Amino acid sequence: MMGSAGATAAKVVNDVVSFLIFTALDVLDVLLCMVYKLADYAFEAEWRPCYCSSAGADRIAAGGGNILLSERGGPSRVVCLHNSKIHLDDISDTLFDRPSLVSEVCKSNKSRLVVQKSSSRSPPVTVNSTIVEKIGRLKSTPIPRWSDCDCATCASWSSPSSKETRLFVHADGAKENVKEDVVFIHGFISSSKFWTETVFEKFSEETKRDYRLIAVDLLGFGRSPKPTDSLYTMREHVDMIEKSVLEPYNLKSFHIVAHSLGCILALAIAVKYPNSVKSLTLLAPPYFPVPKGEMGTQFVLRRVAPRRVWPLIAFGASMAGWYEHISRTICLVICKNHRVWDFIAQQITRHRVKTFLIEGFMCHTHNAAWHTLHNIICGSADKIDGYLDAVNERLTCNVNVFHGRDDELLPVECSEAVGSRIARARVKVVEKKDHITIVVGRQKAFARELEEIWKNSISTVTTNKNK
Repeated sequence: MMGSAGATAAKVVNDVVSFLIFTALDVLDVLLCMVYKLADYAFEAEWRPCYCSSAGADRIAAGGGNILLSERGGPSRVVCLHNSKIHLDDISDTLFDRPSLVSEVCKSNKSRLVVQKSSSRSPPVTVNSTIVEKIGRLKSTPIPRWSDCDCATCASWSSPSSKETRLFVHADGAKENVKEDVVFIHGFISSSKFWTETVFEKFSEETKRDYRLIAVDLLGFGRSPKPTDSLYTMREHVDMIEKSVLEPYNLKSFHIVAHSLGCILALAIAVKYPNSVKSLTLLAPPYFPVPKGEMGTQFVLRRVAPRRVWPLIAFGASMAGWYEHISRTICLVICKNHRVWDFIAQQITRHRVKTFLIEGFMCHTHNAAWHTLHNIICGSADKIDGYLDAVNERLTCNVNVFHGRDDELLPVECSEAVGSRIARARVKVVEKKDHITIVVGRQKAFARELEEIWKNSISTVTTNKNK
């Protein structure tokens, strides 16, 4: 009874404190919106659209490469689409619709747009005018913004002398006579070093001789390109993995290992290449079955970013997911100055501790993190059930799911739900491990588990062929 009463009291305190703090943050984000508009104009000589404001338009009609924008009380104008790969259904409504006390008060000052494709009979799609502005502003070679880091690592891809834009890829293991390929996909605000500095070092000599191990920095993260005006949609992420990994390495069959957000991309790739994926290993997949009657994107946002101050990881996720301008400020302080922070960390640890997690956390832009979180994690809410069903029904590869029992960001129920959707999936819950230590700290054991998974996948394929 005493324990139950204490837990209830702690929950009430957390709820009250969270309400007060996040209400204050709601107001702060509105103020920062005005600050950044002035700063952007001062540094870049132009206003930059954001998702907490709207252009006040009624309707737009899209046809060919242009959008006709009809504004209230003003003339119509044409916005040219420079990137035909952008699809409105790839864009999550959570980018511009995140209900809060302040947003409800300001809602009357906001407007959305109704998009009707001129060549389609489908019903209009409701979007925010900022998206239209961003699509119309897409450039072929965007340069880093004033609030982003412009060091050689973060901005080398934007140099006029740089080669064709591709993701950074780290290939290890077999160089000749490659028998198997494995693609590693990291999670949100991370990099390929999540794999190369952990399990890559623990694979056996036999594995390194026979397997080509390919780890990639996702678009907008690590040492990969960070396009200023990209919307970082599912389509863009998958296209870049195809262009940077599958095609250059001529991968006809491969295993996939993915962590957190990377699991969503792994599922999308597996569904697109059902005859190529030999095994699928997912660590802490962000899968939240959406209850009937709920709006999927909003439901996932509330689960991933619950607007709570405790646990701290939930507080961090809520800051990143709910506040466009506060999260930009955090990136301005941390990411733009990542070389300074990395130097300080190395001095404190005296170079005796690897700081790859810190580096991965800092080497991204706000634009990349903001759009990837919303368009991949939240935006996939209505797609991921279809991905899982396709893996269950169309693919024959082995599926293994790992989750840390103490994961406070994504609960174990996420992996259990994946297991209930894919009948043959093997779900393993690792005791006393969380979202990061599911790999970091148990890399040797995990390397052995992966080797066993790949060997079993080979024997399964051989058995199926004999049948």
